[in-house]
Amino acid sequence: MTSADLLTDAFARIRESVRGTVEGLTPNQLAFRVEPAANSIAWLVWHLTRVQDDHVSEVAHAEQIWTEQDWMSRFALPFEAFDTGYGHSAQDVAATEVSSGKLLTGYLDAVHNRTTRYVGGLTDADLDRVVDSAWDPPVTLGVRLVSVIADDLEHAGQAAYIRGVLERQS
Repeated sequence: MTSADLLTDAFARIRESVRGTVEGLTPNQLAFRVEPAANSIAWLVWHLTRVQDDHVSEVAHAEQIWTEQDWMSRFALPFEAFDTGYGHSAQDVAATEVSSGKLLTGYLDAVHNRTTRYVGGLTDADLDRVVDSAWDPPVTLGVRLVSVIADDLEHAGQAAYIRGVLERQS
């Protein structure tokens, strides 16, 4: 297995987890929060996809899928174009309403396709490229991609937990 294969597999696991979590949920279930200040499934999935789109597009020197394929208009959320959800308030989370899980997974699929095309072509040497010198030590491409995977898996797990809470309430 190559590093590119490993990264592709990790991103596929994120997609698989998210798809299983949102499948069959209503808009109200996607917006459910276990308490008023908590995140919803809709916000978590939107956020993890936005982060992946933002970070991978940056290192790939490409426009974000969010704007390139006009997912921003499809979602019609009250956020700025390049908002990824970082620092959102409870009110922002509440404003993250979606019409269906298919909207969330459609955007995730589009981002996933870009991500796997990009990481699938990477070599081990590519992963050592510095992509952010504002940190000490500077952030390499490999570290940035692992950071995205870790963040996305964390949020996918949180969304799955919320689904479990919903299922136990039924």
